[in-house]
Amino acid sequence: MLFNTLADVRSTLDHFRRSFDQMFESFFGSTAYRGLGTDGTEWSFTPAVETGWTDEALNLRVILPGVTEKDVNVSVQGNQLIIEGERKAPENFGETSWTQLTYGKFRRTVDLPNGLDLEKVNCRLHDGVLDIQIPVTAAMKPRRIPISSGVERKALAA
Repeated sequence: MLFNTLADVRSTLDHFRRSFDQMFESFFGSTAYRGLGTDGTEWSFTPAVETGWTDEALNLRVILPGVTEKDVNVSVQGNQLIIEGERKAPENFGETSWTQLTYGKFRRTVDLPNGLDLEKVNCRLHDGVLDIQIPVTAAMKPRRIPISSGVERKALAA
């Protein structure tokens, strides 16, 4: 078996990405890391998003290092959650700066399932992480259904 776990796959893909980035750095120089592609187009920052469910809510975490609350907007349109903003380069970065981090405008759209209370979305930005909690509507919450044992039968005397 080539890969034992999902962590092995992710580790291998991450190693491949780093190797590929190093190849481009040696071929094109450091301009690839300043956020510019070889055709002069600007790279954009794409934040990672993870999701999880509880009986009470859908929870999302968006990783936004260096982004302040004034640089990010969260909105709901139809059944989509839209997270957009900008990750700005530090003020002292200039043409001679070198970085492996990407900066720029970003936009992530998350399709939301039915059964969420989109009027009660709660967002909290802390330590470079945007936590978003969307409550589940009462109709969608799990509820226990009692089970009856059927018709009672009397035992027959032998």
